[in-house]
Amino acid sequence: MRKDVRILLVGEPKVGKTSLIMSLVSEEFPDEVPLRAEEITIPADVTPERVPTHIVDYSEAEQSDEQLYQEISKANVICIVYSVNNKKSIEKVTSHWIPLINDRTDKDSRVPLILVGNKSDLVEHSSMETILPIMNQYQDIETCVECSAKNLKNISELFYYAQKAVLHPTGPLYCPEEKELKPSCIKALTRIFKVSDLDNDGILNDNELNFFQRTCFNTPLAPQALEDVKNVVRRNMLDGVKDNGLTLKGFLFLHTLFIQRGRHETTWTVLRRFGYDDDLELTQEYLFPIVKIPPDCTTELNHNAYLFLQSVFDKHDKDRDCALSPEEVRDLFKVFPYMPWGPDVNNTVCTNEQGWITYQGYLSQWTLTTYLDVQRSLEYLGYLGYSIIYEQESQAAAITVTRNKRIDLQKKQTQRSVFRCNVLGARNCGKSGFLQAFLGKNLQRQRRIREDHKSLYAISTTYVYGQEKYLLLHEVMPDLDSLTDVDLACDVVCLVYDVNDPRSFEFCAKAFKQYFIDSKTPCVVIAAKSDLHEIRQHSSLSPHDFCRKHKLHPPQPFTCNTSEAPNKDVFTRLTTMAMYPHIRLRCMCACNKCAYCLCQNLLKLELLRNVKAQLHRAVQNRHMAQADLKNSTFWLRASVGATVFAVLGFAMYRALLKQR
Repeated sequence: MRKDVRILLVGEPKVGKTSLIMSLVSEEFPDEVPLRAEEITIPADVTPERVPTHIVDYSEAEQSDEQLYQEISKANVICIVYSVNNKKSIEKVTSHWIPLINDRTDKDSRVPLILVGNKSDLVEHSSMETILPIMNQYQDIETCVECSAKNLKNISELFYYAQKAVLHPTGPLYCPEEKELKPSCIKALTRIFKVSDLDNDGILNDNELNFFQRTCFNTPLAPQALEDVKNVVRRNMLDGVKDNGLTLKGFLFLHTLFIQRGRHETTWTVLRRFGYDDDLELTQEYLFPIVKIPPDCTTELNHNAYLFLQSVFDKHDKDRDCALSPEEVRDLFKVFPYMPWGPDVNNTVCTNEQGWITYQGYLSQWTLTTYLDVQRSLEYLGYLGYSIIYEQESQAAAITVTRNKRIDLQKKQTQRSVFRCNVLGARNCGKSGFLQAFLGKNLQRQRRIREDHKSLYAISTTYVYGQEKYLLLHEVMPDLDSLTDVDLACDVVCLVYDVNDPRSFEFCAKAFKQYFIDSKTPCVVIAAKSDLHEIRQHSSLSPHDFCRKHKLHPPQPFTCNTSEAPNKDVFTRLTTMAMYPHIRLRCMCACNKCAYCLCQNLLKLELLRNVKAQLHRAVQNRHMAQADLKNSTFWLRASVGATVFAVLGFAMYRALLKQR
């Protein structure tokens, strides 16, 4: 909405332009009227719309045509004043003033006009019979007001309507010739309806109507008022009310009725609450609220944002199969001006056997967008109405900015939930297969992916010590000399080579020496296509010797040529290394013989899980807790048991470590 309003009064000499302004200010008819009144400003606190209003007078005797043209270009609304007892001044409205104003304004941004019939105290009849054909002829005319500066009749109303014509214009909303809403208005109101339809059943029930009313007007409707609204729609439309709820047609009809009855400020209040400007476009301030992101920090969605996105998913997953079919995806994005997800998304996140995005894949894609392009994520949340439904100031409330990575390294702990792994390797070494394997696709499923549907990203969840984390894999283009700091910024690096290609590892060795040899970023070497025969690499050191020399883990064999989904253990270990870069894991194998693997298996023992579950149930059971709290031997038994368990576990770990 505009921050101020500028009203210009024009018309023939002696029609009472200056008298109208002076009567408004002094609230009485002036004894002496100057040729032209000085520009006045009415403070916001005394105007109905709480907006500062500037009123400008025009005098043909004191101003040149050039000055008039300048004032026309600066005006937000123009009042053409005529005298109701002077036919010549009425004729001049169409023969001179309207053409003059139209010539000096752009066709795409015409200024609203208000016809003002002054000196109504001098006649007993109305001029509306003469004025109505003029109003029907010119769309820019908002309304006509008959008034009297002498007896103060309709003076306040005149300037209120002028202010209203600027702040709540009819032009963008309604076509008077067709007597219906304009397409852009229908499009905006349809989005508002869909956002407000919280259960996506195509009907606004009483709860949804009350939520909508409270959101836009800060007050709910009384039950009888709700019924009255629906009865008005029922009397005028057959399908405006269904199952005692308001349909989209009924919703649009109500706004048409508001405008036809001169209450278009109601429709504008709704539109502006949902982020629209005077051109019925979502404002930049609404779509892109400011989020400050310091260097070396990342952006993630917070808990409330995930809850909101979960509700959006549930709203559109009509068949309750925990996946979004193509039709359900299109329905979800109907509130967007364009389709934000392309076919590559299906190869970026997890999908089901039909290729439909699963619930986990849906959340992963939102996580990816927020991490890579937070402004795009804010825009998408704006289209879905996050700030409105969750009653937040803006979508920025959905974003968490993580702390500087250097602080995480210093404190040796992190609160981040998303970790980035850059995947580097020579062409055709198996990088794309490695990414798709993370999404559970074996080689057979990968062969069905079209070339133009491939993605350089893959994101999904892994579990590190019981915590759910997102791992984002990024396939880096194999042009080492053109890589920038932005391309290389990540939490862990994968260097992939093809065991069946003798020249493949040479790229990994060169990339490590050029970018990562002095870096604190953990690196892992992946021996891809391990199901094939391993060929000696044409490099100065073999992959195993290279890793031993640079204190890296031995190359990790990996293949996606499996009958089932590929093994994902390596991805869990990558996430662990990204979370704890200061800790050097003693192995990354699955041998079940070394100390690391045995300790990991110890944590996964069924006995340990059973003990943990029993303790959890005991804490939750109020009666048992109260009884045990009174029994001091309970704490003694618990303490002794915990101590024995810790000592045995530590002793076993030390023994295994010494043996190794």
